[in-house]
Amino acid sequence: MMEAHMADVINLKRFKKRSEREQSAKLADANRARFGRTKAERALDENRKDRAGNLLDQHLLDQHKLDDGDAS
Repeated sequence: MMEAHMADVINLKRFKKRSEREQSAKLADANRARFGRTKAERALDENRKDRAGNLLDQHLLDQHKLDDGDAS
């Protein structure tokens, strides 16, 4: 004769929490892929932006020279 085995007892609250954590982890992974950048990447972008701003400022005419009437 075959013996009947009882199914494993499952704590539904634990199962629900584990399921929610897994879904949260999947969402976090998707957000990291979408928005995440490393600190080095952010610093590189900031340096590039600063350098571009400085190069642009070097090509500006001095406002005080225009106000003195030197351009006449």
